[in-house]
This record gives sequence, C-alpha cells and structure tokens, in this order.
Amino acid sequence: MGPTSHTGQDSHPDSAVGALTPTGDPVLAARFSVPVVPKTFVRRPRLTEQLDAGVKGPLTLVDGPAGAGKTLLVADWITARCLPGPAVWLTVEPEDSGPGVFWTYVLQAFRHHGIALPDQIGSPARPGKVDHSLLTRLAAWLDGRDEPVILVLDDFDGTSGSAEVAEELQFVLRHAGEGLRLVIICRAEPLLPLHRYRAAGELVDIRSADLAFRSEETAALVDRHGLPLSPQMARALTERTGGWAAGLRLSALAAEHTDDPEGFLKDFEAGQSTLADFLLAEVLRTHPEETQDLLLRTSIVEETHPDLANALTGRNDAEPILAELQRANAFVEPIGHSWYRLHPLFAEILRAHLRVRHPGLEPELHRVAAKWLSGAGLLSEALPHAADAGDWDLAAAELIDDLAIGRMLTGLDAERLDGLFAPMTTDASGPATDLVRAARELTRHDVERGVSYLQDAQEKLPDDPREAAAAQFSCALLRVLAARVAGSADMAETAAETAAEAARALPADLLEQRPELTALMLTDLGSAQLWAGRFDAARSTLSAAVQAAQGPSTAFPRHEALARLALIDYLHGWPGHAESHARAAISEADHSGLPASARTGVAQLVLAAVAIDRGELVAARDHLQQAVASSAASRDPIVAVELALLGSRMRLAKGDPQGALQDLDAMAEKPLTSADPSPWVHDRIAMARAAVRLAEDDPRAAVQVFEDQPPHTPEGLVAEARAYLAAGAGRRALGILDALADDPGRGPGITAWALVARAQAVDALGEAATAESLVLRALAVSRPHQLRRPFREAGPWLGRLLSRRPALTQGHDWLATAQDGRSPAPHTKPGSVIPSREALSERERDVLGRVAQLMSTDEIADDLHLSVNTVKTHLKSIYRKLAVSRRGEAVRRARELGLL
Repeated sequence: MGPTSHTGQDSHPDSAVGALTPTGDPVLAARFSVPVVPKTFVRRPRLTEQLDAGVKGPLTLVDGPAGAGKTLLVADWITARCLPGPAVWLTVEPEDSGPGVFWTYVLQAFRHHGIALPDQIGSPARPGKVDHSLLTRLAAWLDGRDEPVILVLDDFDGTSGSAEVAEELQFVLRHAGEGLRLVIICRAEPLLPLHRYRAAGELVDIRSADLAFRSEETAALVDRHGLPLSPQMARALTERTGGWAAGLRLSALAAEHTDDPEGFLKDFEAGQSTLADFLLAEVLRTHPEETQDLLLRTSIVEETHPDLANALTGRNDAEPILAELQRANAFVEPIGHSWYRLHPLFAEILRAHLRVRHPGLEPELHRVAAKWLSGAGLLSEALPHAADAGDWDLAAAELIDDLAIGRMLTGLDAERLDGLFAPMTTDASGPATDLVRAARELTRHDVERGVSYLQDAQEKLPDDPREAAAAQFSCALLRVLAARVAGSADMAETAAETAAEAARALPADLLEQRPELTALMLTDLGSAQLWAGRFDAARSTLSAAVQAAQGPSTAFPRHEALARLALIDYLHGWPGHAESHARAAISEADHSGLPASARTGVAQLVLAAVAIDRGELVAARDHLQQAVASSAASRDPIVAVELALLGSRMRLAKGDPQGALQDLDAMAEKPLTSADPSPWVHDRIAMARAAVRLAEDDPRAAVQVFEDQPPHTPEGLVAEARAYLAAGAGRRALGILDALADDPGRGPGITAWALVARAQAVDALGEAATAESLVLRALAVSRPHQLRRPFREAGPWLGRLLSRRPALTQGHDWLATAQDGRSPAPHTKPGSVIPSREALSERERDVLGRVAQLMSTDEIADDLHLSVNTVKTHLKSIYRKLAVSRRGEAVRRARELGLL
C-alpha cells in the first residue's frame, strides 16, 4: 500500500460508544479527535520536516511548555502532510495510569480512526495488571503490517508518572518493528528509555528551542491577524515573548483592533499596563454582563467546570457561556471532560479587575471554590482556595475529613502542604487545625509542641465516634509519629493499637484508598522498635510496612522501611542481606522520583558500613557522601549517629585515630533528640571509642570505655572482649566470649569477629592448634562476604600465627586486596594479614624494587651488575615467597605487605 494522508475527520465517530475501561467508566470518544487548526495558524516547514524525519524511525518527541504550540503543530502535520501510514490520535489523561485504562484507550483509538484490530488481540477488560499476552499480540500484529501506524499521544504527561505504562509502551514499541511510529507530545520527558533511542539515532527531539518562533515566523503570525510588522518590530516582539506562541498570539489579538499596532506593541514592550487596559476594554467589555461576571469570578481558579462556574456565579448558565467563549476564541480553552482554562495572563488581569469592581468578594469566591472542589474529590485543588479565603478551619477540616493527613508527612506533596498551612492564624482553633499544627511540628521533630497540639485536638473532638472517626485515626497516627521521634517503642505500640481501633470506625473503603497511612504508621512503629533494640518486632513491623506500601503515595515509607530493614540486617551481621535491602530502598526512591530532601540516608549508610567491612574504602566514601546529601535536612537520630560513627571508622581505616576521635566528640556535643536511650546505639558509640583507643595503642583506655558503659549487644560484647585481649586479660576476654549465647540469627559479620577474638585468646594461652582452627573457621565464614576488617584489625598476633602456618591462607587471596584495589589500611602492620612464606633476602629486595620501577630483566642485571640468569633466579624466588606468578602481582603483593 502506498502512503496515505490523514484528512482530520473521524473515520468511526461512534466506535467508542458503549465501550468501558477496566474501571467501569465509559470511554470518552472526544479524546480521539484531532484538534482543529485555526486559520491564523502558521505552518513552519522546519518543524514539519523534523516530524517527517521522525516517523522514519520509531520515536518522535515534541516536548515544550504550555502554550508552545505543540499540539497544533502535530495536528496540522497529520492532517496536511502525506504520511507513510494511517494516524491515530489519543489525548492522554492522568487517570490513564490506572491498570488497563491506557491500553483500553489506545485500542479504542485505533478502531476510532478506522484501523481494524484482529479479534485475537482482545482488550484489558478487567481491572488489574495488563495481560502481557495482549501487548505481545498487539506488537506482533503491528510488526506484520505492510505500513506503519502513526500513534500520536498528546499530553502524555498524564501517564508519564506511571513507570508501568511506560514499560508496557516501550515493550510494544520495541517489538512492533516497522509497524509502529510513536509521536509523543508532552511537557516533561516520559519514563521511556530515551537515552537508548538517542544513542541509536532513533529519536527525533523537537524541544522548546525548536518550538520557539523566530522573528520571520512572528511576522507571519501577526500578519495572519492583519498586523504587518517591520522586521525590527518582529524581532523586538520575538525577544519580548521569547518566541512563546501563546504570548505572540495574545499580543497580536490585543493589537489587531488598534489604529497603530506597532505603536501599541512598542508600548507593550515597555510594560503591561496598556495591554491590561486594552484587554479589559476591548475583550471583557465586548461580552454581555453575565459573561463578564463569569469571567471575573472564575479567574480565581486555574481551571473551571460549568458546575464550578455556576457555584461561583450563583446562576445556572455557565455551560453555554463557556462554550461560546471557546468558539469565540476569547482566551478560554477546553482541557477535556468539560473543564476549561483561562489564559494565565488574561486571568491575572481579570483578578486585578475583580478586586476593583467587587472589593472584598475574592475571599468568599475562594471559599465557595474550596467547598465545591472538595465535594468533587479534588482536595489538592480545594486546599489552596480555602487558604486564600483565610478559612483555616475549613482547610484543615477538609484535609482531616478526607483522611489526607498522611500527605503532610510523606510524598511529593508534603512540602507544598507544609508551606500552604504555614500562615495559619492563631484564631483557627478547631480540632482539625490542631492536628495540622501537630503534624507540622512533628515533621520538624518538635515532640513537646507536637504532643501539646495533639492533646488540644483530642479535647475538642466530638463525642460521637462516627463524626470524629477520621480525626481520631489521624490523632493516633500522629501519636505513633511522636513516639518514633521521642524514641519510645512503648508509646508507639500503644498509639498503634489506638489507631487500629479508630480505623474500625472508618468507612470500609476509605483506608484502602489511603495506603500511605498504614505504611506510615507501620514504618514509624517499626522505627521506634528498632531504636529500642526490639529487632524481631521491628523486622516484622517494617516487613509489613513494605507489604502495605503499594502505589505512588507510599514511595517514601516503602523506601524508609526497606532502608531500616537493611540496618537491622547489618546489626545482626548479615552484610549480604543488608546490601540487598539497602539497594532495594535506593531503587524504590529512584524509581519513584523521590528528591534527595525526601530520602532517608540510612540505605547509603548501610552500604558504606558494608564497604568498610570489606575494605572497600573508595566505595564507602562515595556512599557516605551520598548519605550526607540525602540527609541534609534529616533530623533522624539514627542517621546522625551512623554518619558520625562511619566517618570515625573511615578515619581509623586511613590511620587517623585523632580525627576519628574528633568525629565522635563532635557527635557527643549534639545530644540526640530522642528521650529514651537506645541500647544498641550506645553500644556502637562505645565500640567506636574503644576502637580509637586501641588504634592509639591504649588498651587500658579501651577497657575503661566498657567498664563505664557495659555493652548490651553481641557485637558490643565481642568488642569488649577484644579490648581485654589487647590489655593482656585473655581469660577475662574468654569469659565474655563464653557468655555469648548461641544465636541462630547472628550472621557472619559478628561471628567472624568473635572467632578471631577467641583465636587470639586461646593462642595467648598456648593452644596454637585451637587458635589455627578458629582462624580457619573465621576465614571460611568471612570469605563469601569478603569481610576483611576483622582480620586487618586483629593486630600483629595474627600475622605471627600465619607466619607459623602459612598454609592457613591458601585459597584466601581475596583477603589481601579489597575489590576497589585498595591495599590494607595504613594502620595495619605490614604482614599482619597474609605474611610472606619466607623473608626476602636483601638482594631479592633490590631486584623487587627495580621490578616496581618497570625495569626489564636486562636492565636490572646491568644496574645491579648481575648476570641475567641470576636475576631470573632471584625473580623465581620472589614469586615463590610471595605466592604469585607474575611481575605485577609480585609488586602488588609486596606493597600490600609493606615491602615496598
């Protein structure tokens, strides 16, 4: 079949009649209509040529701000150009991210535009995840076509937040071969792997800079409005508007009825006052009084619906007035589903005029808009109007009654809501306003003020539990948060029980529609339990939080719960599990687009801790830097403690005990915000201080740390035993190690330290065979996880033991060098981990030094006045003693052992 031209007419206007989405809503055929291009439209060949080039490949992206002319550009192109195949138009809505909705509309759009789909493709008829076989059949059918289908997705921003839809669309596009050409019109890049298409040269990008009018195009546009401009004035107007299509058209419309268009536009160049006067005099006042009144009153909302406009005017004539304004092109544009939008500049001018014509009316209009929008289920749009009305009781009540308090605590909306309620006045005194105040204080970790507001709210709640159900639940939820901030697991568990009881009084489906609330409550409860050292309870609670956190609104609690599960794994000595959970937490944040300010640094801290234990200091440094960036605004005490502890550990690993101590002292100067002490946190602080004292060769001071603060955790007890070992109290150390109960949950990260410590203790008592056996066990336990730190910080005794029994290190070359290529830590004594089998002779050291300088065998022989054969003999001996087979390995091993 040859090329076809889309005429712009709907081939099957009734094809969607009776069709339903998987959610049961009717399919809206209006979304398949190609927008009508106005007579004043200026065709720009440079852009249509880009579109022509785009459909020769799989993907074309038309990406620019509102009013840039994206939609009309593509609409004109598909109606006027000779295309390689039929065009299908679909205007995308945010609701299309629901399971199956997007693909229902795509398939209906195909049929609407006259493309018959085979019966075997089917449709996503039921709610739930789209059947992958449907996508496979669709892609296969497209791949078998003689000509491609050009699918235009207008306003794809509506689903660009859905990774699932983007992934499904990418699957079909990749497997449809030459049968699909995708044209996406958007304001922000969709979640498709655009980098792959760009790298392969398969993507044509039409960006804001491309869409911006050039001066000659500006001249053509205003000429269509009967306003011929000089080249100089066209350039000036283009610069003034930045080539923004809507701004140019607005200027042209404003100037077309003036006697001196160029003079008017020059004045417009100087300021907007004349333009405002003109718009009011020549646009607003040309309409009937009812229309003027509607425009003035609806100017306070960004988007309006006939029913909302009727509520604002108190009449019942909005629908025909809005339709007529649209037809008259009077700065009103339809945006779908009977909603309209005023041009922003026109709306701003109307609001200024409203204040002059009806002083004092604006707050009441905002109040009316807030109530209507809330009743329509548009809480995000309603709250700013309640705030603009100064009706804080209304704003807070709408938030609480909608069970939306969680949106103040998590998600991308939290910062906006916090700012929205920041100006709330003291005369707002209802229970809902107290709950909002409590939420704002608790997110700032001010427990005292937060709890005070919660008590005030509780006292004001009505006695009827049905009237107070949402507020009671919100209050209990905030009490769990308060308990978490206070570090009280008992308070958190009590509040969680109260929340569960309050939830039973809520409508059956309301809590299900707010999954973030359960996820938040469980995450806060689990965090409090973690702080208190109730690890089993915390693991169970946080795992439940991960399961409950499903959907975009739960991204943060899921991210945080996974990160805290990683920390529990690490504290129990399971580095592999910890790393897995930490990477899952980071992946969740990346996938959900959480900004750095909304992330916890715990996941990066866990990865840093694991890297330090493996001796991978470069990777550890990178993770710590990312943790600092993620935690800049965090007041989480766990984050604050771990940042200081790991920073101190890094300094120790680099041979800087004084700097490590300074980090710990700096942390001590900033007392933790939690009221209740954390046993494991205090253990880790004590362990860090003892490690510094041991690095300073002051074992008595290390012992004193634990005498002042006895440890509670297995990890702390092992650290105490190591301190006594360093102080020469081997039997005391053995007693501590013997007191460690067998715990099946204790992982290799703790077991390895305990085995090495016990080996040192029994070796000091003369039980060499037992010590060797324990070291072998420690190596076997550590090898799968590459745990190097227990051996690198074991002290010189381990080097002496391995010198006696070098066979113990066979198969453990992993121990000598970290995966990032770093040698053992500077404070590790040479040969303390894997010593050479035999000492190198002086002459062998001379040869090795020249090998390190990259000298050849002949050069070494000449420099040392030896024969080449003698040099080769020395090299063989060096290789044998260092257990290597090549020059590079010999140099690397020698540097690790401090021989170079």
